[in-house]
Amino acid sequence: MSGNLEVSFNSPQCGWMSIGFADGVSEFHTTTAHAPHAFALAELMQILTALLDTSAPQHEYILKWNRDPEEYDFRFVRSGTQVRLEIFQFPTDERVPAERELVYSYTGEVVDVCRSFAATFEQLYLDRDTDEFEFNWRQPFPYAEFEGFNETLNKVI
Repeated sequence: MSGNLEVSFNSPQCGWMSIGFADGVSEFHTTTAHAPHAFALAELMQILTALLDTSAPQHEYILKWNRDPEEYDFRFVRSGTQVRLEIFQFPTDERVPAERELVYSYTGEVVDVCRSFAATFEQLYLDRDTDEFEFNWRQPFPYAEFEGFNETLNKVI
């Protein structure tokens, strides 16, 4: 049985960011690139915000991200108060479905999963000046999405 989800996004360096997921049973760590999916971090925050809205008709979201040459799909599927996170790895940017591999999965309460992401986003936000986030990630910190996510999360907890 898996425990609480721990999410880590380390400060970016030279356009790369180390990310990790662990739940006491399994874990997955990789690096992600700032390009070609330039808005992946902002889109992730938007997806998590949408997952918190139980009245939203959409219940499945896929975030595309990459490590070059590997590509990833972060698939989120909400079912009631639960969400399943699946991370699929593709060996190349061609994203051939038959070649994808499930490298991590986790199921938990939507609010708890979002809290796990919120903790690491908060640390990225607090360290953004010290770590020169925008210079090192090569794009701006997604302030609007970060604020929207936090506002929505604080409404439901």
